Amino acid sequence: MTDDTQPKPKHAFETRLSHAGRAGTHVQGFVNPPVHRGSTVLQPNTAERRALEGRWADQVITYGAGGTPTHTPLENMIAEIEGGTRCQIVSTGLAAITVPLLAFLKAGDHLLLTDSVYGPSRRFANGVLAKFGVTTTYYHPCITPGELRALIRPNTRVLFLESPGSLTFEVQDVPALAQVAHAHGLTVMMDNTWGFHHFQPFEHGVDVSIQALTKYAAGHSDVMLGGITTNTEANWHILRRAALDLGQFASPDDCWLALRGLRTLSVRQERQAANALRVAEWLVTQPEVLEVRHPALPGAPGHEIWKRDFTGAASLFGVVMQPGFSRAQLDAMIDSLELFGLGASWGGFESLATPTADDLSRSVGSDTRGGKSVRLHIGLEAPDDLIADLRHGLDVMHRNTIGEAAAE
Repeated sequence: MTDDTQPKPKHAFETRLSHAGRAGTHVQGFVNPPVHRGSTVLQPNTAERRALEGRWADQVITYGAGGTPTHTPLENMIAEIEGGTRCQIVSTGLAAITVPLLAFLKAGDHLLLTDSVYGPSRRFANGVLAKFGVTTTYYHPCITPGELRALIRPNTRVLFLESPGSLTFEVQDVPALAQVAHAHGLTVMMDNTWGFHHFQPFEHGVDVSIQALTKYAAGHSDVMLGGITTNTEANWHILRRAALDLGQFASPDDCWLALRGLRTLSVRQERQAANALRVAEWLVTQPEVLEVRHPALPGAPGHEIWKRDFTGAASLFGVVMQPGFSRAQLDAMIDSLELFGLGASWGGFESLATPTADDLSRSVGSDTRGGKSVRLHIGLEAPDDLIADLRHGLDVMHRNTIGEAAAE
């Protein structure tokens, strides 16, 4: 019987999820790797200690802050899922955004940032990056290659993508935009959390892929974690140095929980995506709804690009109500829901409903919604129960008119 400490490339994605980052089925020991906690790492003698000096930017364990044997299997699994070279684990999804921006930008540089970006990414660009002398131009998420080319300056260094966009779910033409960026020597970064693992970023021209592992990887709404994967070893070293210089470190306990969560990623994603599409298809038929922004839904904005570039969908989408409904009515609908929680994040096992009517910050007029909107995350509950809950909420929205005039 041969050893199988690493899954073979020929194996399917689901098989690799089950076997990667483990000792192997024919190696004596527990199925799951242990949690390694620690700060001090001892060397056997001074000669070996000196040999390790200067290698702090490698995945050589000389101190706990550089990672542990619990971090490395997770990093290797994320790199494999993303189709990249190396991965750096950081403390949060937001850190997975800020670390590469700080790694690849310096004072005097120019950043191109999609107008549909995650709110804290915008806050970081407008605050920290601006304070350090980096200027940011926001561009329409559905920009054409020609329009993007016109925005590139001599000091432009990074093109930042997020597809689909936060809250409004615009799908970007990543290959076309990346081609323009590379022709001008830009590094292409992408927040690929929605597409995990259904969008292979490095096959479409991305150089640095960002994941909020808090979401699907962990899967149980109890972990804060981020992952940054690069296309080349050289880019990984730039990223790794920045992460260590910034003191970025993720708890080994959280890494262990994410490793455990990844074992069931494929079945959770498949069920939740199917549930979400069924709920989205029902919502399209409801008279209170103007538009459902789910990229996998035929007829939805960006569907054709999604069908071309993605192999599946997430369980997160947006719903735009008819223009006649007020903020107070939308709030009453959400507050009446029994199965949907009201909270940030997504990708866990539970369903969530978050109003987005007043949460958008846009710089180039890319918000084209016709009414108040809500973001839905669909969990593992029975879709018929979720539909019944939403139908009740829509009825409440109809009945509730208190404070409507003030809200408008």
